[in-house]
Amino acid sequence: MKTSQRFIAAVASLSFVLTACGSSSSSSDTTAVSEDTTVTVYSGRSEELVKDLFAAFTEETGISVDARYGDSGEMAALLLTEGSASPADVFFSQDAGALGAVEDNLAELPTETLSLVDSKFSSENRKWVGVTGRVRVVVYNPTLAPTPPNTIDGLLDAQWSGKIGFAPTNASWQSFVTALRVLRGEDGAEKWLTAFAQNKPVAYEKNSAVRDAVNTGEVSLGLVNHYYLLEKIAAEGADAVVAKNQFMAAGDVGGLVNVAGVGILANAKHSSAAQKFVDFLQSDTAAEYFRKKTWEYILTSGAAQADGLPPFADLQAPSINLSDLKSLDLTQELLQKVGLLTK
Repeated sequence: MKTSQRFIAAVASLSFVLTACGSSSSSSDTTAVSEDTTVTVYSGRSEELVKDLFAAFTEETGISVDARYGDSGEMAALLLTEGSASPADVFFSQDAGALGAVEDNLAELPTETLSLVDSKFSSENRKWVGVTGRVRVVVYNPTLAPTPPNTIDGLLDAQWSGKIGFAPTNASWQSFVTALRVLRGEDGAEKWLTAFAQNKPVAYEKNSAVRDAVNTGEVSLGLVNHYYLLEKIAAEGADAVVAKNQFMAAGDVGGLVNVAGVGILANAKHSSAAQKFVDFLQSDTAAEYFRKKTWEYILTSGAAQADGLPPFADLQAPSINLSDLKSLDLTQELLQKVGLLTK
């Protein structure tokens, strides 16, 4: 999913960000939830992915969903532009960075909602809560790379020159680079990216193309999210898929866990219905939907995970405030500087 230029422009100019008032998700609600209530959701998750989930919410609660779909960055930019005049009640984002960019426009969530998810996967300011997680991995061809690296520094070895696929305009790759900037600093990130560029990685348009190139042996390794391989296995059968996932070493930034999450607009006109929507996304119904539809990790405490996934607790992802992933404009500038913003 590409990061929108409108999002970059909006975030870059937000020294005067249009903030909304209020600290409670119920303060602006003037009507009780009824069968004819409609909640307006700005969704950074695609219609194809979540429309059936939204329909299940309506069936379970009687609350209709007016969904407006787009890139998470585009939706964040729109919310910031609209400010308190936005018709949105809820922002359901594919990416924590987009949620971080609009935190000032979101209401605080109640403790009972936030407590369902490990605090490291929600806003430190109580403004949004994670729903599902995706893990960055190295997808590898075991014939060409029988011992794949499990750190990003291992990817810089000369033996992988011209043999690593990546999707430079994909939001997940750019979120990884943003995390790299946050954890290693601007100089450290530039040093790694420069060395990575010198190792002649092969650019693809999207993660699924990287995965397929690894599977066919076009390249030996690829940088993707964990679920792309599971998606292919589900579609073609395990016997037909050669590639495997290498999860990263504990604490390595290459194993970033990013989240899809949700927040309620501070000026939501239907905040009680919005809260019901947020709570529904943490329900067993939603967990089962995501297990079968996306193979993402379910962040709700105690939830079962999709078959074939390593235990979430074993991943030991790098420690980072996910709201800090909002500085995508600086990430794109750095990628442009080192010559990696292609495709």
